[in-house]
Formats: sequence, structure tokens, C-alpha cells
Amino acid sequence: MKNKLTSAVVAAQWRDNQADPAAVVRHAVELYHPALALAASFSLEDLVLIDLLMAVRADARVFALDTGRLNPESYDCAEAIRRRYGVQIEWYFPRHEAVEKLEREKGLFSFRASVAARQECCFIRKVEPLQRALHGLQAWLTGLRREQAVTRSALPVIETDAAHGGIVKIAPLADWTLEQVWAYVRAHKLPYNRLYDQGYASIGCAPCTRAIAPGEEQRAGRWWWENPEHKECGLHTHGRPPPT
Repeated sequence: MKNKLTSAVVAAQWRDNQADPAAVVRHAVELYHPALALAASFSLEDLVLIDLLMAVRADARVFALDTGRLNPESYDCAEAIRRRYGVQIEWYFPRHEAVEKLEREKGLFSFRASVAARQECCFIRKVEPLQRALHGLQAWLTGLRREQAVTRSALPVIETDAAHGGIVKIAPLADWTLEQVWAYVRAHKLPYNRLYDQGYASIGCAPCTRAIAPGEEQRAGRWWWENPEHKECGLHTHGRPPPT
């Protein structure tokens, strides 16, 4: 059945920290398409995965979350990707009633008040839309890497996503460094978000993202008023190894 890993060889490669990302993407497509999608925020990592994914199937699914507060440069990058690959990006938006209620009651910048307040905003704008995006899928691909943050240091290549009904969650680039990501982007001349050229290293919503200073860790520009161990929005929670 497609909702389980069908071979011990494949399962071993999923668990291999050195697994080739192209092979991981190919296995994911073979096992789960069309019930597989890539979650794209159009980070450098996502661009690599889109390129790998489109090389396997031109009709592979890609979805994105429009929080209503993205930078114009992020939209420009998304549009450049759409034109380059001819991919139909499945956009998901927050429930407008929830956004209206939040801003009427707590203002436009409630997320700066506390971690809980920020997580409330993230839930409305990102987590709930993600739940709808993942509905009906058997697996999803993400651009997460262990090197990105302390909250991701133990990231597996593949896991069971208990937070989303036990579907399979795959991070083909888990073991890659930022240098490897940039090398791929440049070698394949991928269009990328112009904010990277302005010192940004991790790009989310405009009010919650800034450029980083030399020597700062890669996600220092995300929610910079919070401690590093709090810097997740709720999209990514670690589950358990998948069945073999």
C-alpha cells in the first residue's frame, strides 16, 4: 500500500543521514504521487526541492501559504518559479474571519507581546491553512535542514507526522549545509528571493523577519525578540520514525 514504505532498501535510504536528496525526492514521488506535495515558502531550500521535484514529474504538487504579510520579494520569487517550471502553485490563505477578529481585538502587532501571542498569530495565518493544505495527502516534502536552528538539530530525513494525522513527512535536505544549498542554486541558475542579497538568511512574514548581522545564526532574523528555542511557528513538530 502507498501509505507505507514498501521496501526495506527504500526504508534504509530514508533513514540514511547521507541519503541523496534527488533519490529521496524520486522515491517520494514513486511511493506517494499524487497524494504528495511540497510545502514551499520559496526559501533557497524550497527552490532546490522544486527543481528536483519537477525533474521527476512536471505535474508534481506544490503548495504555499499566503499569510497576507509576505514581502513583495517573496511573491516575485514565487511568480518566477511558476513561470520557469509551469507549475500550478496551490495557494492557501488564512480564514479571513479569524484574521479580522485578531486584528480588531488585539491590533496589527499583537505577535510582539509574548511567545503565546505570536503563536496565536502564526496559528491563524500559517498552521490552520497548513492543516487544510495537507488534508487528503499521504506525504509532504519540506525544505528543513538540521543546520538551520537548535530546534531542528535532530531532524530526521523522514518521520511520521503525528500532528497531521500520521502522514509521512520528508526532509530531503536535512543533512545539507547552507553552502551546499547555495552551490545548487547557483549551479542551476535558480531564481531566488532578492532579500537574500540584502542580508536575509531566513524569510517569513515581513514584520517578523529581518536581515542578520555577520556571525549571527541563520534564523536570528526570525522573531528576533524571542529566544532561539522558541523560534518555531507550529508548522513543524517532530513525530516518530515511519513504519517500515
